[in-house]
Amino acid sequence: MVRKLAAVLSAALVLGACTGQPSSDATGEQIYRQICANCHGPNLEGRVGPALGPGSNAATQPDSYLETTILRGRGSMPSFRSTLDDEQVQRVISFIREVQGG
Repeated sequence: MVRKLAAVLSAALVLGACTGQPSSDATGEQIYRQICANCHGPNLEGRVGPALGPGSNAATQPDSYLETTILRGRGSMPSFRSTLDDEQVQRVISFIREVQGG
């Protein structure tokens, strides 16, 4: 029962993160705040999704890993292929790297 409830709550949080497509000229930070922050935290500290900030596993991964994860999804994270274009994905990755200090 508890596992089913946890699965339902996780799905609700993931779906709640999908707030529509950001504008084509949105900055990486704007896209992150609209699409990613609900699960990864407003400061990349992690929530339902893992932390993405300095010292996180994501900070040690190449950009291609982040790009693949964003476009295809991973674990309970959905694919954002139909939400973000390649340029928007690159802007989000640039924002994440900036916050990570790189």
